[in-house]
Amino acid sequence: MSTISAKHILVEHSHEADDLLKKIADGDSFSELAQKFSKCPSGQTGGDLGEFGRGRMVPAFEEAAFALDVDQVSAPVQTQFGYHLIQRTK
Repeated sequence: MSTISAKHILVEHSHEADDLLKKIADGDSFSELAQKFSKCPSGQTGGDLGEFGRGRMVPAFEEAAFALDVDQVSAPVQTQFGYHLIQRTK
């Protein structure tokens, strides 16, 4: 597979990512949480990053995103930008 689509939520601290992951597990909307809490400009569109291929994202993010099944949400992924929750959408 050459490309996938994903959403993400970016926060500064691991405990924030853990709290959001619990909210998602309890049924909260990933997109709504992204709009409310994400520090990335993509939060305004529910965290949508669109379609991307390998080599477009930082390695830790890319590895986690490509390992997900469609609709699956990752555990927190740390990069130089902070902590990400990633949801693969395609």
